[in-house]
Amino acid sequence: SEVTPVQKVIQLLEGMLAKGKDEKHGEQVQFAAYKQFCDDTSVDKKRAIEEAAEHIGMLKADIAKYTSDVATLGKEIAGHDEDISVWSGDKKAATMVREIEKADYDALHKDYSESVDALQRA
Repeated sequence: SEVTPVQKVIQLLEGMLAKGKDEKHGEQVQFAAYKQFCDDTSVDKKRAIEEAAEHIGMLKADIAKYTSDVATLGKEIAGHDEDISVWSGDKKAATMVREIEKADYDALHKDYSESVDALQRA
């Protein structure tokens, strides 16, 4: 039972066919695992992008609100600064009036005291 050259070639071709099928199956398994990884990663990344976009939208709304608050509070602060300036001027004016009134009172008191002393000595 000698093997003829044609049978040998057929055996080699059948061996190559089996080896090719095994390699193809291995690559299909590897590719399926890689495709599953890619699909999972894609879903995760899309979800992360949507969450980040939503978070960015909320942060932009916060920024707009706080910018508006800054403008409003800036106006209020300017109004308060103006009030403080007016009140400081009023305080200075009132202090000057009180000092003048005290000087007048002191002079009048001194005059009355001298008059009372003069009347008591008389």
